[in-house]
Amino acid sequence: MIRTSFHLPLLLLVGALSLSACAGALVGGAATVGVAAVQERSVGDAVDDASIEFRVKDKFLEQSDKLFTRVSVDSVEGRVLLSGTVESPDDRVDVARLTWQVEGVKEVFNEVEVRDRGGLIDYFKDVRIANELRFKMLADKEISALNYSVETVNGVIYLMGIAQDQPELERVTGHASNIKGVERVVSFVVLKDDPRRGS
Repeated sequence: MIRTSFHLPLLLLVGALSLSACAGALVGGAATVGVAAVQERSVGDAVDDASIEFRVKDKFLEQSDKLFTRVSVDSVEGRVLLSGTVESPDDRVDVARLTWQVEGVKEVFNEVEVRDRGGLIDYFKDVRIANELRFKMLADKEISALNYSVETVNGVIYLMGIAQDQPELERVTGHASNIKGVERVVSFVVLKDDPRRGS
């Protein structure tokens, strides 16, 4: 028999994490204009990306609570990175299909894995890895950290963003590779002068 007194704190914690993710998306959208002032993206592109992320997550929520909570969405100038874990191949196809339905999406990188993400311990390991990389990037004066987005799933770091040049990108991936617990680094970062940015 399941003891409610044991599971209630766990449910509250999971609920709080889910709500904080939603709140973060809303607050992040409101703060986008201020942050965009020091990013390579224009203010308009940053607002468009925030809107794309919100609408994609909304489509996930309409489809399934699990898709909403287990799949992360990052957009940079309409190029969307999907990361996380799902329970079936059909779910993996669904997240890409739903993402393409959102207006403004130019490209979809589907890095969603079909497997169990693990428990809270694995989740917090991923959080630690992502935060450690963000700190290293902020501390490195040769990296424009605000131009990057970091997601970590099962020890795999996914990078999105705009690099000033190849040496900067190599510094970012170098920092990522040297963090304890990182299995691999997957980069979808484009260079500042990449012709795809104008498409």
